[in-house]
Amino acid sequence: MGANQLLSRMFHYQAWANEEMLAAIGGLDPERHAEERRLTLRLMNHCLVVNQIFAAHLQGIRHGYAADNTPGTPEPAELRREMAALDCWYRDYAAAITPAALAQSIPFAFTDGDDGYMTREEMLAHIVTHGGYHRGEVGRLLTQAAARQPLNAELPWDTYAVHLHRTEPARRLQGEAQSA
Repeated sequence: MGANQLLSRMFHYQAWANEEMLAAIGGLDPERHAEERRLTLRLMNHCLVVNQIFAAHLQGIRHGYAADNTPGTPEPAELRREMAALDCWYRDYAAAITPAALAQSIPFAFTDGDDGYMTREEMLAHIVTHGGYHRGEVGRLLTQAAARQPLNAELPWDTYAVHLHRTEPARRLQGEAQSA
């Protein structure tokens, strides 16, 4: 499997994981889980903003952000729409990029003004790992909230292995022919 095929698969996973996580956040009661809801939305919005910033770097355009989050906190439905659209952009980008383009280094500035320099491949890997890190934080907050008061949603199981087996159920049958 080549780098861009793996990256493409990772962005399919990220889109799935983001949707699962945002659906669970939508199950937080705005009154009973007010603080967890605020924190989880802030974390996922941070991921969205960082993903938008790096998408701009990859396209060679200005992103317009002065920080890695917005002052306001979006509602879950708005965040889901924006995240889904950007996840689609990343899936398409990763599927179409050439190996030569992946190796290209791009200078940029972080929102704090520090200079950065990464290859396109490193930027794409950063987006996937950064999102996984923060979804882990969100998962912990959801678990803590559910321990106090049941959620109106199922807690997500955010792993690449679960994603592969849920989206490609035939994988579960791979060993059956050999064991029969």
